[in-house]
Amino acid sequence: MPGSVPLPSPSPTAIDDAPQSPVAVSGPAHVLRVTLLMAGSCLPILGAVLIAPVLPKMQDHFASVPGAKALVPLALTVPALSLALLAPFAGVLVDRLGRRRLLIAATLLYAVFGTAPLWLDSLGAIIAGRALVGVTEAVIMTCCTTLIGDYYSGDRRVKYLALQTMCASASATVFFVVGGAAGSAGWRVPFWIYAVSLVLAPLMAASLTNPVTGATVAGTPVAEERRPFPWRRMGGICALTFFGAIVFYTVPVEMSYLLDDLGVKNSGVIGLASAVGSAATVGGAVTFARLKRSPGPMLPVVLGLSALGFGVIFLAGNAPLLVVGAVVNCLGTGMLLPALLTSAMSRLAYEDRGRGTGLWMAAFFGGEFVCPLVLLAGESAVGSLAGAVGVLGLAAAAGAAGLWAVGRRVGAVVSDDCTTATG
Repeated sequence: MPGSVPLPSPSPTAIDDAPQSPVAVSGPAHVLRVTLLMAGSCLPILGAVLIAPVLPKMQDHFASVPGAKALVPLALTVPALSLALLAPFAGVLVDRLGRRRLLIAATLLYAVFGTAPLWLDSLGAIIAGRALVGVTEAVIMTCCTTLIGDYYSGDRRVKYLALQTMCASASATVFFVVGGAAGSAGWRVPFWIYAVSLVLAPLMAASLTNPVTGATVAGTPVAEERRPFPWRRMGGICALTFFGAIVFYTVPVEMSYLLDDLGVKNSGVIGLASAVGSAATVGGAVTFARLKRSPGPMLPVVLGLSALGFGVIFLAGNAPLLVVGAVVNCLGTGMLLPALLTSAMSRLAYEDRGRGTGLWMAAFFGGEFVCPLVLLAGESAVGSLAGAVGVLGLAAAAGAAGLWAVGRRVGAVVSDDCTTATG
């Protein structure tokens, strides 16, 4: 139950004050570094949506293959499943082998596996190659997010994690359009776009520096105390993230079906409504970055805003009101994702950041994978998709109330401790 997740993190200030990489925070080198980290963070989105427009053409091409109707969609979804399953292991590798060189290697392999369908004729081999794309995505996403946490702290970290969300949300629309345009020349053509990572890899090698570890002070190695990984601290935020991912993906995944249930059949109208929701998600991420607030107290608010949007969708009897509900929900989810990620980062010291980020990624993409299954089960139970969304809204509202109650209780304990110490 999300409401039972503890919000506070032990000594977040001490963690944020840990030595950071000596990187510039302005100038051309800084801009290039941030651009590369954002571009790397968009590669898993590229893998998730680029070939969606050509799936019907792939279906026709492999029509003679037994089970093609079920297998072809796997080419789209299997990378996300691989990412969810392997992100924790990627996090372990990131902590043991280093962020920079692992990111460069994974970015190169992303191009190899991503372009493989250009010369593969077996549907099974293509799906296997797509699974390997998911492996590289798990490493890339974990490395990019971990490096943001390594390079920056405080408000800058919040800003760039929010920017990461904004870029990922905006790129989904761009990649869908690009994939559709490229797909008009044949179903294999969009796979050429995966080769863009061959441009990113050498730029990353030249521009990204190795972070300074917590075991180095003023360039001098010092003894590092071995300590257990903070499983308890990360367990709560990962459970909340799994639920938050279901909330995050409900509108993008189900918008067309919700409109169809209201009698909207025009694909242009459906596409426009989906684009409005995507824009609201970007707006939410921008809002979060500008608020410069601690993520903990914001979580109940943004989860409650998402729940309110679900409530409007549930009550909507026409398309315009449904779009209003989607906008409200997406504003909330646009703030929810960076709030969850920033909260997770605040719980992690340098030595744990790779594993912690990998666990967070697994929770988030696992929630993405089960989102349509949860709503399908809800629809079967209550009789309509809108009803299932309404039930999810109630769960989100309950989670927001629980987080708020826990936050107040912890705040009261801290206040009492301070009063006692002062007395």
